[in-house]
This record gives sequence, C-alpha cells and structure tokens, in this order.
Amino acid sequence: RVQLVESGGGSVQGGGSLRLSCAASGVTYSLMYMAWFRQAPGKEREGVAAIYTDNAWTSYSDSVKGRFTISQDTAKNTLYLQMDSLKPEDTAMYYCAAVSPPRNTLIALPLMSANYDLWGQGTQVTVSS
Repeated sequence: RVQLVESGGGSVQGGGSLRLSCAASGVTYSLMYMAWFRQAPGKEREGVAAIYTDNAWTSYSDSVKGRFTISQDTAKNTLYLQMDSLKPEDTAMYYCAAVSPPRNTLIALPLMSANYDLWGQGTQVTVSS
C-alpha cells in the first residue's frame, strides 16, 4: 500500500523550532520528487520546500528560505522538514507530497501542488506570538 505519514507537528512559541517527518511506504523512494506543502485556514495550499531523492537537489519558497531545511534519510525512506525561527504566520496544516516519475512541469515548478499525486494526511503546526 502506497502511503505517506507525517508526524512532528505541534504548538510552539514564535522563534522556536520543530522538525516534521514523513515516512514513505509502498514506494520506490529513490528517483522521487518529494515536497512539503502547507495550508492555513482560508488560504490556498502553498509549496514550502521540495527535494529530488536521487541527488538531494532542493528548492524553497521565499517565505521560508533560510529558516526551513528539507532533508531525507534514504535508508529509512523518510523525509524531514526542520523549521527554525518559526513565526505565527507559519501556522498551518503541513502536508508531505510525492510523485514519481515527475511531470514535465515539475522541473520548472517544483512547489506547485498540481505536480504531485501522492499526499499524506497532514500534521498541524501552530506558532504563537
């Protein structure tokens, strides 16, 4: 069964840190594009960070660049998102997403949700001021 399961969300004060995890199962972890998205109430889903599992190429949104780090443990088929210097505006449901093989549009638009076809159930992150 193909599955992505996120964990690690929670509540934290502004300036704090959290690390999200996404365990992938039922997939060939190598040669996949994986990403983190987030969605706050009343807002559109936003791409945060993406990674190509084969060579660890990464991409970040401007809103998190320098504060968030996407990484992976290929031995565990697990994706991570280290979130530092958190702000109240980072409050959202965070989703892990994956696709293989990648769509033609993904190379140019790695943070567009339509480029991904496998999604986790999400984990809530709440940052207080």
